[in-house]
Amino acid sequence: MTIVKFLEKQNRLCGFEISGHSTEDCDDTNGKIVCSAVSSAAYMSANTVIEIIGDKCEAQVNDGFMRIYIENPSDKTLSVLEGFRLHITELSKEYRKQIRIITEV
Repeated sequence: MTIVKFLEKQNRLCGFEISGHSTEDCDDTNGKIVCSAVSSAAYMSANTVIEIIGDKCEAQVNDGFMRIYIENPSDKTLSVLEGFRLHITELSKEYRKQIRIITEV
């Protein structure tokens, strides 16, 4: 299961942490779809914040793990993070067995 944790500070979204894999085995088609969708959306969000908007952030990436944290997100970054949260929330409705969402304050 993929766990997506949204990080908030003072009621503002300031990052996310993704851990785990959605696949149960090498034949798990839904799991592969979910892993690809989550990974693609996470990388697009992180790259937009870092490379396009230019906000400074803490970033960690390992196999099955990604954490992005922005201490003081700009309004543009906040929009990207909210869009990512919306995307993941909608995916989790369709793939309940593969994605779990947590919000950490």
